[in-house]
Amino acid sequence: MAGRLDGQVALVTGAARGIGAATATRLAADGAAVALADLDEAQAQATAQQVDPSGEQVLAIGCNVAESAQVQQMVDRTIERFGRLDILVNNAGITRDNLLFKMGEDDWDAVINVHLRGAFLCARAAQKPMVEQKHGRIISLSSVSALGNRGQVNYSAAKAGIQGLTRTLAIELGPFGITANAVAPGFIDTDMTRATAERLGLTPEQAQAAATTRIALRRIGQPSEVASVIAFLASEDASYVNGQIIYVNGGPAGITM
Repeated sequence: MAGRLDGQVALVTGAARGIGAATATRLAADGAAVALADLDEAQAQATAQQVDPSGEQVLAIGCNVAESAQVQQMVDRTIERFGRLDILVNNAGITRDNLLFKMGEDDWDAVINVHLRGAFLCARAAQKPMVEQKHGRIISLSSVSALGNRGQVNYSAAKAGIQGLTRTLAIELGPFGITANAVAPGFIDTDMTRATAERLGLTPEQAQAAATTRIALRRIGQPSEVASVIAFLASEDASYVNGQIIYVNGGPAGITM
């Protein structure tokens, strides 16, 4: 049975674990060849081995998405290996949470650079081959935190910026057959949310239990559920979806009760 992404090539940043790993797994299952990029190249290689033990349809790349030269090399290596680039998933991200009066400039810069600068650099590098082939999908990870979240002024600003970036990419690149959309997850069970819980002095289980009382579906989300939405946006089923922000939040965006 043919997959809906057969013959296409995807590049997923932050693909070593969490939503990125789930996305790489789902896109590969749908038939795409997948380049898995991550700052942690060893873990990216381990994840790639899990996605495709044969290694034929995967490529692991070490990359700091905040560095322009590394981003260009990442895109070049993907095209050298697979011959084209159809799908870019901007997923790489970090957190450096703190209240405004405690937040240092380094923590602000680190989060903005990885999320927002990284998405810009990756989109800029990927658009060239996509424009030449008159087809492409750029899917970026925003967050419900884009609506504002205590202790995350840097992360919230970056994720809100990704929404503006996405809408503008949709306008500029739409005439070349390229769509740009963003997915904004709510509480998803990942290493990042577990680390946030520990920062707050909670166990991951305590944080998850508290979150479920504020989510309409009364449960937290799984990385695979975000990956399913990304896979839809990457496919021809979403060929007329462009410039949209899709919240994967177990309820309406901004509604937590």
